[in-house]
Amino acid sequence: MIPVVETKSLSDDVSSAFEDFARAFEAFKDTNDTRLSEIETRLSSDVVTEEKLTRIDAALDDAKRRLDRLALDRSRPPLGRDDAPRDPARNEHKTAFQAYMRSGEATGLKRLEEKALSAGSGPDGGYLVPDTVETEVLRRLSGISPIRAISSVRVISGGQYKRAFSTTGPATGWVGETASRPQTASPTLSEMSFPAMELYAMPAATQTLLDDAVVDIDRWIAEEVEAAFAEQESAAFVNGDGVNKPKGFLASDIVKDDTWSWGKLGAVHTGGAAFPSSNPSDVLVELVYALKAGYRQNASFVMNRKTQSAIRKFKDTNGQYLWAPPASLGQSATLMGFPVVESEDMPDIAAGACAVAFGDFKRGYLIVDRAGMRVLRDPYSAKPYVLFYTTKRVGGGVQDYAAIKLLKFAA
Repeated sequence: MIPVVETKSLSDDVSSAFEDFARAFEAFKDTNDTRLSEIETRLSSDVVTEEKLTRIDAALDDAKRRLDRLALDRSRPPLGRDDAPRDPARNEHKTAFQAYMRSGEATGLKRLEEKALSAGSGPDGGYLVPDTVETEVLRRLSGISPIRAISSVRVISGGQYKRAFSTTGPATGWVGETASRPQTASPTLSEMSFPAMELYAMPAATQTLLDDAVVDIDRWIAEEVEAAFAEQESAAFVNGDGVNKPKGFLASDIVKDDTWSWGKLGAVHTGGAAFPSSNPSDVLVELVYALKAGYRQNASFVMNRKTQSAIRKFKDTNGQYLWAPPASLGQSATLMGFPVVESEDMPDIAAGACAVAFGDFKRGYLIVDRAGMRVLRDPYSAKPYVLFYTTKRVGGGVQDYAAIKLLKFAA
């Protein structure tokens, strides 16, 4: 019988989940050390050892996901009636929104949005949710959408966000205290545009649920759209083509790092379709130092679970594992001292794939959220269920092409 590391699935205690995760990693290291010893002595590892390592690796991933979920749930603030804002206008909006969600009564919301001169209100565009609900949805997305959590986020009121950037940089120089100041050349400016695209979800509810006065409608709508929004926008921030969705950073033009120029992302090549068999971690070191020092201070690795599983086995020349579990609750695992962000939308290790990204995403990638999230109540299309067509507008794209580097599995 092959021993398996099990997590305490019946316990919701965060501290015990953290202990489970730490214990799983210790078992992983012991088993991987055994595997490496077998390779050194017999030039191959035992099948039983490989199977055991695979099962422990899977248990380690499960423990990490459970820990992340418990930490996220614990960090969420209450969204019930006891925490309702005391501002009369906000309370009025909240009350009108509750009536609309439960019974379809839109008179109150119509009056409020007419007062606010909102051009998008009415049966065709839906009605604005209370700002507490919108804030909670964005908070939840920041916790479960991996790229959003590490990128810059701007809230805009229009359809797109524009910013100017210098392609050459300003001309500067040193002068003495009393010396004349020669005129400097003007910087060459260009404009970047980030349009906000429409993202939607359509949760359904029974009328019985809506009639139940105990049910917190605000919390229900936030929880229902959370997963749908996070899944769609996370995929777009990585691979989106920019057509009716944000443009992901992997959709940028990608060139070898030694031929990098603005408007493209530089990539370090591994030399083949997999990590090198000898000293595989050397390409990770090369990737880290391909990034300028100013960006490395706040840089993170981004990869999917399978890639992280392969890298988890790497050691340095002193026999220390390069991947380390979180030091405390709420922190990320680290690789070579830098946080590891797990994004399942990153490609697997394969020929031509850019399976690892490394950079300062706060400076490198920009997400724009248009203020306002709308809900349109539809009691007709899926009787006896009531559908809630919920929309928000979001965009994104690379804003600093020097801040992100990629590891490409190619010659």
